[in-house]
Amino acid sequence: MRRLDGTRMFLFKMKVMLLRDSNRRTELLKKSNLFAGFGDDCYYCSRKIPEEPYMVKIHNNVIVSANVNFITHDIINDMLTRKIHTSPGKLMPEYYMGTIEIFDNVAIGSDCIILYNTKIGPNAIVAAGSVVTKDVPEGCIVGGNPARIIGYVDKLIEKRKELVHMPINRSPIQEVMEYFWSE
Repeated sequence: MRRLDGTRMFLFKMKVMLLRDSNRRTELLKKSNLFAGFGDDCYYCSRKIPEEPYMVKIHNNVIVSANVNFITHDIINDMLTRKIHTSPGKLMPEYYMGTIEIFDNVAIGSDCIILYNTKIGPNAIVAAGSVVTKDVPEGCIVGGNPARIIGYVDKLIEKRKELVHMPINRSPIQEVMEYFWSE
């Protein structure tokens, strides 16, 4: 698989970020082979592309909401390198990178940060605004900073089944307003 050079990568990222339609953005990302893997039936709403997309693998039926950041490296090395240069005789640390893998049937809420060396799912949900610093177990719902288990997907499914649902076909706005706001 051929990788894009710096200029081409920048131009491609700009093209992806400017696409308003998330479905087209998802198709373009899948065809581009930028990611280590990009499964079927995915929805990539975020306009942010990881710095090293080849370090991110996305499996099937994954939803990535708006403003999700995949962080595949840290910047601590820069600070450590400057400190070490002032201390003679010490070795420079290597640049630190890690992979991110998102398994089947995962939903990642908006404004999440997913850090390197993490795996999410399968069948998991990451709540909006969460910071994922370690692996998310199968079937769990995580949230917070750092993300912690706050529930389980199977219990959420049961709870949703119990709720009264609106008709499947779309209702006019007035019916929706009455459904949610009537006493």
